[in-house]
Amino acid sequence: MDGKQRKYIVIGANVAIVLKKDQRSGMLTEGSVKDILTKSYFHTHGIKVRLEDGSVGRVKEIKA
Repeated sequence: MDGKQRKYIVIGANVAIVLKKDQRSGMLTEGSVKDILTKSYFHTHGIKVRLEDGSVGRVKEIKA
């Protein structure tokens, strides 16, 4: 699943995000969701989240 719809992202979910500094390269960072920062139900570039380690980025993939 992609991370464009907020309803699929829950606290504690394992996701792959792209950090602001990695947007050009597209390098993904994996971790567990601590906070969901985007309030709208949909975002074309992915819902913004904070991971347990403090990293902030937009969700590109939701891991099973």
